[in-house]
Amino acid sequence: MTRLAVRALLAVVFWPSLFFFWFLGPFVFLSLSATSSEVCPRLETRVEFLAAANGTIPMLAVQGLVYAVPILCLVLWERLLPEPARARHIATCVKLFAVTIVVGTLWAYGSSLMCDGYGQPFFSPVWQWTSYLPLVGIAFNVPLYVLTVSLGRAYSTREDVPAGDVPQPDQIVP
Repeated sequence: MTRLAVRALLAVVFWPSLFFFWFLGPFVFLSLSATSSEVCPRLETRVEFLAAANGTIPMLAVQGLVYAVPILCLVLWERLLPEPARARHIATCVKLFAVTIVVGTLWAYGSSLMCDGYGQPFFSPVWQWTSYLPLVGIAFNVPLYVLTVSLGRAYSTREDVPAGDVPQPDQIVP
């Protein structure tokens, strides 16, 4: 019974965190992490510019930790119910997650480099390269999302009730 309770608790953490952090979170963090157009004109020196760009690093670290909650749930589920096939898929999720965090951090940091030390927008070769990183991120995020959702579904589904023994709604007598 204890394992079932822990699995249920993990499911209660996994599904809301997946929805709120992975599907809604990027919109919140994007608005918080990028240097806004209102800040750029106020930057007058190169030091202020670098301070603004480096100021995004703590936010990106917090973002990475928050996004790791569903992956941590998968790892805990695997520890609770070890299964070699799922362990390989979880290892793939962890690798894809690491790549997406690196790509997302590079892009968010690059997007904070929107203006030079004199408040003028500029597009250096580095910025031009980082502007394509969201496409690279999507290429890694789509398989990560699909794999994470399918693993979460497999782990959060009760296995102690055989499929044939589940009563159908029309068979339930009040």
